[in-house]
Amino acid sequence: MSIEEKRDQIVEELIPFEDHLERLTYVIDRAKDLPGLAEDYKIDTFLIKGCVSQLWIFPSFKDGKCHFQADSEASITKGTASLLCDLYSNEEPGDIVRLEPDFLADVGITQHLSPNRRNGLTGVREKIKAYAQLQIMNQTS
Repeated sequence: MSIEEKRDQIVEELIPFEDHLERLTYVIDRAKDLPGLAEDYKIDTFLIKGCVSQLWIFPSFKDGKCHFQADSEASITKGTASLLCDLYSNEEPGDIVRLEPDFLADVGITQHLSPNRRNGLTGVREKIKAYAQLQIMNQTS
């Protein structure tokens, strides 16, 4: 499945919820089923700055593809960050750098987050993109 197909699949999951509160509840419920990060990875290196809640993104690289896992003390934060991690995980670095997560606004997620939570989400995207760019640089060296 291409990264665009994954994006479309996430949109299809979220679009049926006409009410933004129902959509956010779905994202929160989805986060509750996700595994958390080991305490060893809840360190400043993986911490996203600018978010109200503590939020960590743990990146890894295997077989030419990036993988990302999110964890947070707040379910809404973990849920929204996990949407991005799901989109960008198991993808090649070039595809990650190329595709912006505009779909979150299209389905009404970002408009209903507080400014600090939106900042956190921007920080997640920046961290994911920077990690992918690092992998591109490592591959060309």
